[in-house]
Amino acid sequence: MSCERMESRILAYLDGRLKESERAEVQKHLDGCVVCRVRATEFSAVGDLLEELPVIEPSPAFDMRVRARMAAEPVKQSWWAWMRPSPRIAFAASALLLATIWLAHNPRNVPPPISPEEADAAIMQDLPVMEDHDTLTNFEPLKELPPPVDASRVSDNDTQM
Repeated sequence: MSCERMESRILAYLDGRLKESERAEVQKHLDGCVVCRVRATEFSAVGDLLEELPVIEPSPAFDMRVRARMAAEPVKQSWWAWMRPSPRIAFAASALLLATIWLAHNPRNVPPPISPEEADAAIMQDLPVMEDHDTLTNFEPLKELPPPVDASRVSDNDTQM
């Protein structure tokens, strides 16, 4: 076993979390490699020091305080949160989709196609209206009228007549 692979297995070996075959392999490497043996001894010494420390028990209200703080924290929603389906939105979207499909396949109030002869007849029927329009757009006689009189310029003499 290489020293690099051994690096990740030393703690599991010291804690007794390795299988028997792996444990024997690590022990064989430690017997032959001084550097890894020193490293395992250092880890073991640190573990022994940690075991000597007193165990600190949290207060009885610790759990309640932590839960209250967690509840008070604002919930950060990811940008994917808007994609979370809602039953109302799903129903509305499916109803809209069904209505669109139904309307596309069942057209209503669609005028039947007309022939070019019928189109010409319809234009001829509206011809007097178009002629009146041409007359109304020509205001040549109105251009010859005198300008309107301003009421503020009218004097008292003009009003007495």
